[in-house]
Formats: sequence, structure tokens, C-alpha cells
Amino acid sequence: MIKERYKEEFEEGSDLLWPSEKEDKVTRKFYRDLSHLTKNETSNNTKRLNFFELLLSIIKFKKI
Repeated sequence: MIKERYKEEFEEGSDLLWPSEKEDKVTRKFYRDLSHLTKNETSNNTKRLNFFELLLSIIKFKKI
């Protein structure tokens, strides 16, 4: 059973528009993929930074 969008009204005067199941799945997949991409990007930057730090420390050591 696929639910369509529906609107929920509250006594305080606020209204919420809930997404359909299909829209919800697409949105969740988008944010999950974005999260994985961000995590991979961060780990790659850390590895690069560690490499450059190591390289700089070797250069400094040889100068002494």
C-alpha cells in the first residue's frame, strides 16, 4: 500500500505536509549517499594530510 502525500492540521494553527512513501525513499537514499560521500571525502583528506605531515617532518629532520 503506497501512501500519497497528506496534510496534517493541528489545533495550534500549524499544518504539516507529509511526503509520499516514494518521495520519502528517494530523500532518504539521497541523504544516505551524501553521508557516505562526505565520509569518504574526509578520510581521503586525512590520509593526504598525514602524508604531507610525514613528508614535512622528513624534510625538517634532514635539514638539522
